[in-house]
Amino acid sequence: MNLKLNNKDSYSIADWCLFIIPSLIGIICFMIPLNLENSYIVPIAYISTKIKSEFGPYLPSIIVIISLISGFLTILFRVIPPTRTKRNTFLLNLFSPTNIWMLIRILGGGFIVMTFFKVGPSFIHDANTGGLVLFELLPTLLSIFIIAPLLLPLLISFGLLEFVGSIMSRVMRPIFGLPGRSAVDCVASWLGDCSVAIMMTSNQYENGYYTKKEAAVIATNFSLVSITFSLVVITQVGLEHMFVQFYFTVCVSGLLTAIIVPRIPPLSRKPDVYITGNEKKASSYDKLNGSLFKLGIIKALNKASNTKEITNLFVDAIKSTCDLIISVIPSVMAIGTVSLIISEYTNIFDYLGIPFIPILKLLHIPEAEQAASAILLGFTDMFIPSIVATSFKTDITKFTIAAVSLVQLIYLSEVGALLLGSKLPLSLLDLAIIFIQRTLISLPIIAALAHYFC
Repeated sequence: MNLKLNNKDSYSIADWCLFIIPSLIGIICFMIPLNLENSYIVPIAYISTKIKSEFGPYLPSIIVIISLISGFLTILFRVIPPTRTKRNTFLLNLFSPTNIWMLIRILGGGFIVMTFFKVGPSFIHDANTGGLVLFELLPTLLSIFIIAPLLLPLLISFGLLEFVGSIMSRVMRPIFGLPGRSAVDCVASWLGDCSVAIMMTSNQYENGYYTKKEAAVIATNFSLVSITFSLVVITQVGLEHMFVQFYFTVCVSGLLTAIIVPRIPPLSRKPDVYITGNEKKASSYDKLNGSLFKLGIIKALNKASNTKEITNLFVDAIKSTCDLIISVIPSVMAIGTVSLIISEYTNIFDYLGIPFIPILKLLHIPEAEQAASAILLGFTDMFIPSIVATSFKTDITKFTIAAVSLVQLIYLSEVGALLLGSKLPLSLLDLAIIFIQRTLISLPIIAALAHYFC
């Protein structure tokens, strides 16, 4: 039996099922909070949490083994003549990074071993530096990396992005300058985990769906923190009774920031070309005058009918998992540990925060001197500002610092390290500038709402 959508295209029931069933399962896994064990959580987050709770004691040991394998094979691939390894492109890409990333990978592996066995300088394996990254952050990332790539094809390989892309194109394109399919990244992050959204953005960029500019904008403005983590942050500062007002503030300020930041350098100057170097072309969505819903259905069914065999998708998912684990885990350890060492053992952020004191005073935020240094601590780790804010006496200041720390979005101990460890066209300087931009733009909005709500 065939269903006719227009004069040119004809699709079978099997095509419809291949589009609808995997897409619905993907939506449920990544976007629908379910009541699991008396708590509403999206299934992907629940599964990763269960992996961490069940195998938690063993995950640091597994991470040590991964780092040793990563470091050893990276060095080995540099020693072996290229003619012996170039036949396997996957292994060559995995274990033959650029010189700077090879050093970062080896440094991260060294930090992991030193922290696990508590050898070397204490400032490296301290509980607030390397210990925090190895025993708290990396097990969470590893549990996500184990399961997310295996389920991610449900969202990206069966037509859902094509369908959503058509419907959302007239919203995302004029407001944010982005293709409609980027809305899925945002929702997956908002309800699940920001690392999943970065993973999805990187995948779409490498497969030619996003240009360099689009990928950079999405990764730095739409990899939002989840609702769950937002609740953790507001609870940390003792204002959990104001969660609705708090999350409203985060959403409004985050939305306005995402409209402005892509229109100024460095994001505005990113080349609008694909990873292959090809120029961006107008999409079907931009040209269509008729029904975007109909176009979305057609594109989704085309995608579903041309999808690879399930075994090939599984192999690609395994490769993505290996790439994340081998490449990103040591990089996060290196960048995250160095960032936390600077935060914990130097006064750099106190000095960098000085220019924010007059701004906070102008916005009538109490305890401006202490709040100024706390604001920039978010560049090292998103949770640190809320920890510092617990010592503040006024609710307005606590509310402001907690909200700003979420809207800043780019923190080196996780998101920043993930971005830098990916193939996305973003440098450390880019991230630092975007972090400051997001802070300066969101701060007045958050301060105004803080005064209103508190």
